[in-house]
Amino acid sequence: MNISLAHSPDADDIFMYYAIAFGWVDTMDYNITNEALDIETLNIEAIKGTYDITAISFGMYPQIKDEYALLRTAVSFGEGYGPKLVRKKTTKLKRNFKVALSGANTTNAMLFRIFYPDARVVYKNFLEIEDAVLSGEVDAGVLIHESILNYNESLEVEKELWDIWLELSGGGLPLPLGGMALRRSIPLNRAIEIEQILIEGVKVANERKAELSSRLESEKLVRIDGVMLERYLDMYASSDSITLSDIQLQALDKLFEIGHKSGYYHEAIRAENYLIPTQYATLRNS
Repeated sequence: MNISLAHSPDADDIFMYYAIAFGWVDTMDYNITNEALDIETLNIEAIKGTYDITAISFGMYPQIKDEYALLRTAVSFGEGYGPKLVRKKTTKLKRNFKVALSGANTTNAMLFRIFYPDARVVYKNFLEIEDAVLSGEVDAGVLIHESILNYNESLEVEKELWDIWLELSGGGLPLPLGGMALRRSIPLNRAIEIEQILIEGVKVANERKAELSSRLESEKLVRIDGVMLERYLDMYASSDSITLSDIQLQALDKLFEIGHKSGYYHEAIRAENYLIPTQYATLRNS
């Protein structure tokens, strides 16, 4: 069975998938093909229903909940860190400052717009945001992915998205950023098998982290290396990424509640209701 899978080109997505791509995980009778696209393109393609499995921003999941199930694995949350709103050190932001965000459907964009309703927003590929701030095209920009670790020294942080999340959520929960979704048209027994393959992929990646990281670096599949790669993976592709925990589910519910109250969704959904019902496999074989 051919399965199309799309993920972002940032290091955590690459790390969480490539144990499968390198053949370290039994993929049964599935031929999984992968494509790397920037996160906003992935969000837009998810709305179109392009891929069988796709990485998404958690903030846009309610838009596709009827077409895609939420997967338990390959999840990225912030815990005391996350995207950063940066500006030049010489810039003082006005109430209606111009800002570059990585896409209208991203989690960071939703939280930013709720917190800064008067900001003038433009959207750019996440790789272009730092240069847009440095050139003066925009007053500030929200950096995501690896950019949060190695931005230009003439920039400084105006606001951490983590701090915005704390204020909006009330604290005590990790910041939901991105995860994976699977097309609902895939038969349930197949969906359960595929999710387990992906879980195993993230598990094996963490078990063989040093080996996998070294190969990703040598084959130039990631944009950062060495200590910076290790630090980044510890943040966004650790053992906490293997399967959703109870507190991560609570954080998702809070994110969806915030989005609903702010008018981004028609209803506040509970993440648990949109996961693949794995108990079906037990019942089917009993």
